Amino acid sequence: MVGERVPSSDLTDPASWQVEVAGLVRNPLTLDFDTFLSRADRELTFDIHCVTSWTRFGSTWTGLPLRDLLAEAEPLAGSAFVSFEAYSERDHHTSLPLDVARDESWLVHSFDGEPLEIGHGGPVRVVTPSRYFYKSLKWVRRVVVLAEDRLGWWEEGSYYHNNADPWSGNERFTSGSIRPEQLERFIGASGYDKYRGRVMMGLDLRRWEPASLDLRRMYLKNCDLRGLSLPGADLRESNLSLSDLRGADLRGADLSGSDLEGVNFSGADLTGADLSDTALSATRFVDDTEEALVEGAMFEGSYGLVEEQEDFVRSHT
Repeated sequence: MVGERVPSSDLTDPASWQVEVAGLVRNPLTLDFDTFLSRADRELTFDIHCVTSWTRFGSTWTGLPLRDLLAEAEPLAGSAFVSFEAYSERDHHTSLPLDVARDESWLVHSFDGEPLEIGHGGPVRVVTPSRYFYKSLKWVRRVVVLAEDRLGWWEEGSYYHNNADPWSGNERFTSGSIRPEQLERFIGASGYDKYRGRVMMGLDLRRWEPASLDLRRMYLKNCDLRGLSLPGADLRESNLSLSDLRGADLRGADLSGSDLEGVNFSGADLTGADLSDTALSATRFVDDTEEALVEGAMFEGSYGLVEEQEDFVRSHT
């Protein structure tokens, strides 16, 4: 997953796709789309685990194990990591230890018997069953064998855990995005321009009383925001993924264009709020004990909401 919905402009025609295996290898190689398809006819079934807390069981993919390409390319002595690079306007990439990539990763072109849609990484993406899905790069264009690791786009910029093992201590995020004294300065700040676009991870902000409701492009990920009073707040193009907003007052707030994946809005007041064009995978508006107030809220262009939550939103807006 790379956080984009379309690849870069140099992949306008899926038939023009090609992948390069390069770096510390004896035999660099390049496969075009037709050559890849002629070889990529094996199936792999596994459960997808997304960092935003959803799981899809029994997903079947068709493609080619990376080990086959690495065997042809022959990594040289000293090779230790593989970096996957995407057809991406934002230069998305991610990495894995060489042994994990060789044993686990596949390049795939079909999902449950159908060609991959562009929005899901088509024509060809990486999948790595043993890792969270952000290690499964969309629109792969290069596989680069390295001696030293290269932190990926999500790992470097959003504190996603570089190992990404769902089972070994639930390695979703790294901690320590800001120090305690920096947290205090943030809570007491009179404005937020210096914080826009800066990822702040895992903070307890329940006592925060923002001096300004101009909160555009605030990246408060996996934060505790329960009960905050933010009526009419401008939260456009923010990233609140996996944060807890239960009981928050967001009446009339503008959250349009934001990443709200995995947010818990149960019990929050979203009356008249704008959630247009938001990412809502694994987002909750209702749970076993609480329901959000969503009367008059706008969801035009939002995407990713699971069926149960979508039914609730439709029946209450």
